[in-house]
Amino acid sequence: MRKSLIYKCAISVALLLSGWGVKAQTEGTYSGYSPYSVFGPGILHQGGTAWNRGMGGVGIAARSHRFVNTMNPASVTARDSLSFMANLGLSGQISYIAESSKKNLNTTVNINDFVISFPMWRHTAFMVGLVPVSDVGYRISSTEMDVYTGSHTFTSQGNGGIYQLFAAAGVTFWDRLSLGAQFNYNFGNINKKASDVYEDDSYRNSSSGDSLQVRNFSAKLGLQYEQPVGKSSFITIGATYKFATRISGYSIHYKELGSYARERSATTLGESNLSMGNEMSFGISYRKSDSFLVEFDYSRTDWSRSGMDLVRGFSNRGESIFAPSVGQSYRAGFEFTPNRNDIRYYMRRCTYRAGAYFDQSYYTVDGAHVNSIGVTVGMTLPVFRGYNGITIGLDFGRRGLQKSQLNENYMGFSVGFNVFDIWFQKRPYE
Repeated sequence: MRKSLIYKCAISVALLLSGWGVKAQTEGTYSGYSPYSVFGPGILHQGGTAWNRGMGGVGIAARSHRFVNTMNPASVTARDSLSFMANLGLSGQISYIAESSKKNLNTTVNINDFVISFPMWRHTAFMVGLVPVSDVGYRISSTEMDVYTGSHTFTSQGNGGIYQLFAAAGVTFWDRLSLGAQFNYNFGNINKKASDVYEDDSYRNSSSGDSLQVRNFSAKLGLQYEQPVGKSSFITIGATYKFATRISGYSIHYKELGSYARERSATTLGESNLSMGNEMSFGISYRKSDSFLVEFDYSRTDWSRSGMDLVRGFSNRGESIFAPSVGQSYRAGFEFTPNRNDIRYYMRRCTYRAGAYFDQSYYTVDGAHVNSIGVTVGMTLPVFRGYNGITIGLDFGRRGLQKSQLNENYMGFSVGFNVFDIWFQKRPYE
């Protein structure tokens, strides 16, 4: 392994640790922000790196030897022999939330992924990484006037999220069929709190909340079949299946009335028959050499038997009725590189992307799904030699209930640092 590779890895790890350190020292900050993250484990991430996100989040049927694809473990075998790849991704979102005359603007920035990938033996390859699963971030407050107590403010707030440490491996048969398996360890903390504060000090303020410590193991299988349709063109069909798995961990519920009466109880989540839903995804893509790729993906996730509506802290009981359900996702996107080997014009060596998506939430509120719809654009700027580059992406979307006055418009952004190198390559000397 050359010194340049060690140097690049050291920089990536240092950036990762420094980013997590800043987050750990800042209590109460949000890794994501949406009033709809009050339900269940929060807003689920669409997955993928900045490369996927720039194309609308597709990747089930994508095979690339230039970028790490975390959407399908079978894609890890699409690579140059002896190649090492890594990706460090940052993501953020600017959310504009409006309800009648109330308006709110929030900005969040967080590390999105850290993934490394390398070959193992002949037609097999391996990748390992850390990615987010869900985000919880919201703060909703309202002030009311009462003849007897004066004004009092009710506030509901939450933060936290679930993350995933994963390891995946894939193998290719007959140069066309690739199979992959991925094993995940999911972990994280979610905190939700509701409080009622009176302006008059003669009345006691009250608050209650739940602190959830979540962890579990899960697995995902994937396959891709690549069919040549010309000298340098391919059609690829891909599919993945993620198993539903039980959730373990702890739930701490507390109540406070002024500074005198306090109650605290702890339960084990493993006794609640709680689980994460399964997910099936299918995709089809057309690729022409390194210059063009177009793909369409469909995903279906079933949380209807997750038991989220029966566990305090996830169900968020209130005026609205929360119920786990079946969610769906439709995604389409493409990328285009004018001439990756152009020596005169830098912009022709850049890769350009665009996409669109429609997501239907894994739960319902008063019988209606929370839908997300958006368009994405992105590009990769080559850096140095090989496939090293900086990938950027923008996501313009809207989330909300069809008949609700609460509208959330957001602009997401992502940046990925792509590292590529060849192992055990002998350098010629003059």
